[in-house]
Amino acid sequence: MVTVALYVRLEAKLGKEKEVETFLKGGLAIVQEEPSTTAWFAIRMGPSTFAIFDAFPDEPARQAHLAGRVADALRARAGELLSRPPSIDRADVLAAKLPH
Repeated sequence: MVTVALYVRLEAKLGKEKEVETFLKGGLAIVQEEPSTTAWFAIRMGPSTFAIFDAFPDEPARQAHLAGRVADALRARAGELLSRPPSIDRADVLAAKLPH
């Protein structure tokens, strides 16, 4: 069951789109080591617009993710890869369908 989520919008710098895509794909291996991250998606919304959507069972799990390795890596590389700081929205999950 998930009750909370994050939606993180990322805008790549001109010419850094492929590097952002590679960075996000590489994040999957790290997130797979987070047992409390129930769902994690790295998505491309347009030529230079990307996002991460992830869901968690509770607020402590969401906080642990925000303090984890993917967030650290994103903070470390944001200035190099992104045209502006990531936009991080916290959300409450009202309903979800997850695989069993």
